[in-house]
Amino acid sequence: MLERRIAVHALAAGALATFVAACAAPPAASPADKALLTQQVTDTERAFAKTMTERDLAAFASFVADEAVFFDGATVLRGKAAVVAAWKPLFAAPAAPFSWTPEQVEVLPSGTLALSSGPVFAPSGKKVASFTSIWRLEAPGVWRIIFDKGCDCPPP
Repeated sequence: MLERRIAVHALAAGALATFVAACAAPPAASPADKALLTQQVTDTERAFAKTMTERDLAAFASFVADEAVFFDGATVLRGKAAVVAAWKPLFAAPAAPFSWTPEQVEVLPSGTLALSSGPVFAPSGKKVASFTSIWRLEAPGVWRIIFDKGCDCPPP
């Protein structure tokens, strides 16, 4: 009986240790890894912006996570299908109605989430707004946007 109790306690202790380890924060990326991940997100944001310039809605959609949330003024677009449907008219004209570029990119120490932000430009090149996007690492080297919000804030 005592041996059984000891075995049960050992099993419970092992399960608790596994649970605690699973709840702990993932290890921080090394400075070299952080630099690589930051460059990946920067490149991904630029490629995402290029879909607008090249008028490629299918490519745009490939960057959007299935559970993405985009803010369109007071409207919240939930899910990839809703985001792509709402953005489809923006891809209809031969010329892009706006462009954007990342100015700041930050990656969490875990290397799994990142924030990008920067200016939005009118076709004339005048800054008309800014954007903030949250990216999630979904596979090695594959970042997808999960949150996006623009601001028609006055330029500085």
